[in-house]
Amino acid sequence: MLTDIEIAQNAKLERVEAIGAKLSLFPDDLDLYGKYKAKINEEVFKRTENNTDGKLILVTAINPTPAGEGKTTITIGLGQAMDKLGKKAVIALREPSLGPVFGMKGGAAGGGYAQVVPMEDINFHFTGDLHAITAAHNLMCAVVDNHLQQGNILGLDPRRITVKRVLDMNDRALRNIVIGMGGKANGVPREDGFMITVASEVMASLCLAESISDLKRMLSDILVGYTYQGKPLYVRDFKVQGAMAALLKDAIKPNLVQTLEGTPCLIHGGPFANIAHGCNSIRATKLGLKLADYCITEAGFGADLGAEKFFNIKCRKAGLVPSCVVLVATVKALKYNGGVPMEELRNENVEALTAGCENLKAHIENLYKFGVPVVVALNHFYTDTENEINCVKTICDSYGAGFAVSDVFADGGNGGIKLAEKVLDKCEKNSSAFNFLYDIDISLEKKIERIATDIYGADGVTYDAEAKKALKSYTKLGYGNLPVCMAKTQYSLSDNKNLLGRPKNFKINVREVMLSSGAGFVVAILGDIMTMPGLPKVPSAESIDIDENGIITGLF
Repeated sequence: MLTDIEIAQNAKLERVEAIGAKLSLFPDDLDLYGKYKAKINEEVFKRTENNTDGKLILVTAINPTPAGEGKTTITIGLGQAMDKLGKKAVIALREPSLGPVFGMKGGAAGGGYAQVVPMEDINFHFTGDLHAITAAHNLMCAVVDNHLQQGNILGLDPRRITVKRVLDMNDRALRNIVIGMGGKANGVPREDGFMITVASEVMASLCLAESISDLKRMLSDILVGYTYQGKPLYVRDFKVQGAMAALLKDAIKPNLVQTLEGTPCLIHGGPFANIAHGCNSIRATKLGLKLADYCITEAGFGADLGAEKFFNIKCRKAGLVPSCVVLVATVKALKYNGGVPMEELRNENVEALTAGCENLKAHIENLYKFGVPVVVALNHFYTDTENEINCVKTICDSYGAGFAVSDVFADGGNGGIKLAEKVLDKCEKNSSAFNFLYDIDISLEKKIERIATDIYGADGVTYDAEAKKALKSYTKLGYGNLPVCMAKTQYSLSDNKNLLGRPKNFKINVREVMLSSGAGFVVAILGDIMTMPGLPKVPSAESIDIDENGIITGLF
């Protein structure tokens, strides 16, 4: 049996100009990065501005487990299936971060015969977008520390600087550091730290910006820190927003690649969903809607994180209206949620599966709260039994959700035909009555509590003293009308990763609140979530290698 990377390396790719032609793009619309990757230039946005929008389909999932769910694989396979049905479809995905690639996941370009290619390039440096974001963010930090060194005429309090440096790699040793050591010539000593690039506000801003001028405005509005008198200082006060935007002049352009079956795919932006808003760029999604009849996008991790933020943050900012949501699940993951240990997941256990389906039910109910029709995609494994499949189908039927077994991992687009037909049926019935979970004008605390109780199922919210203080401060500064980005574990509906299934009788704790004034949301950090992840005991990096012919192995 071939591995994912072997399947990708054996694929016969079309030149990217031919992929662009499927979306009515001309060769001059593309800035080429070799034969199989390109950026789409600004002329396309202008030319397609008055095109009729296609249908927007969101793919999300139940809470992830070690058993796997395959959300990206389903997204890609669904696009391939649409193509086989004669529909003009485009896929819109996020760019992988090097953190999980070398940490636990080992790659994020789909799997089996539902992959985007060239997968090695996509998983590694790709077109350099994440490096540009890292550079722009760290330029901001360097200018701030230089300001302290050069006299600090703004009176910035080094104890109240709110921005940390970033790196696109899991490195727990950099979470808390001291800089400026070694004497006067090396800067002003102070405590600092690193976040992972995909948690950067610069990343969030690029993904939520609609143009380079919009991006520059958002960058200028990033809160940097406070003066000794408590006055907020922003990037614009340090006059570096123009230089930051200049570093991002190419990164703001969506990237065009293809699936194994030649379906066009726009990959752009990569904010994490457990610590950021977890969606690809507005520009890529909106362009996909202009270029195709169906734009299929995904939101990170489970629907309690990615989908909630997709609706309340991205759709609100961009004016997007989804026509259908695909909720990905597996029998194995549902049994794991029902208490079955990993080594026993291959055995039929309808009782545990039924218990684990409480997690599935919670996500279906939550998605209905946004007024969108739902189709459950059961990502098929050969160990799934007919009794187990029927169990999941019966539950979906009782909730009025569509249901289809997907075999896109093994059979590519052909394995997703039934799923595509279910999705098309939901889209064509135009039954979406999309709405937001909360009104933007209610308080930040009420927004947090609405998400906690209505989406997570919590009994309430507790706040650490510093979090309460921050909420009060941000409201006083005029940011009480921003949406909230919840940063929490992806493994549970709660803020405790060990509470599987559908937890009851719990409260969530907000330990910290950060303002992303440029990106336009407030981040509530729950439980023990980290903005700089660490590597596991045996990182994926140990399995990745390259031979003298440039053939990469171990990337899956």
